[in-house]
Amino acid sequence: CGSNSSHLSLFHVQGAGEALAAAHALSLPAEAYGNDPNIEMIWAMKAYQHAEVYFNLISSVDPKFLKLTKVDDQIYAEFRKSFGDLRIDVLDPEELKSESAKAKWRPFCMQFDGVVEDFNYGTLLRLDCTKDYTEENTIFVTRIQFFAIETARNREGYNDAVYSHAMETKSVAAERGISA
Repeated sequence: CGSNSSHLSLFHVQGAGEALAAAHALSLPAEAYGNDPNIEMIWAMKAYQHAEVYFNLISSVDPKFLKLTKVDDQIYAEFRKSFGDLRIDVLDPEELKSESAKAKWRPFCMQFDGVVEDFNYGTLLRLDCTKDYTEENTIFVTRIQFFAIETARNREGYNDAVYSHAMETKSVAAERGISA
């Protein structure tokens, strides 16, 4: 991913044909590819599009009312049971990626195999929840880690800053007669 939205927009699929090719490629078994850079790019595009949609969502809907999965309550309860002391407003990448962290995250993640669709797919997560997705503020995690941390951020009020900032920006723009 890039350092700002204009750079990141390069990840958007350009047309219907490209979208169909990407969808077909993503439906094939992983063994069919090895480390194909084209497939890695498709996954990066998909991860960025997910991040963009999510950020737009928490910018337009009060995060306290968001439900990310059918099992948010279970994810949140298990997350706080396993990671009660984890600081989620500003994440330390070592708490997600170090060998000791991976050993702790693995059993947490695996309990959602068959419970959360695509629980182990790669997803982008903001390190500092008050900021947008940028190269410096983004880490690649599994989808279940994303759901766990973002559900906690939403329920515990950490994502309120994004929503409040978006509402203030909209209000100022409305006062000035500008479409936000």
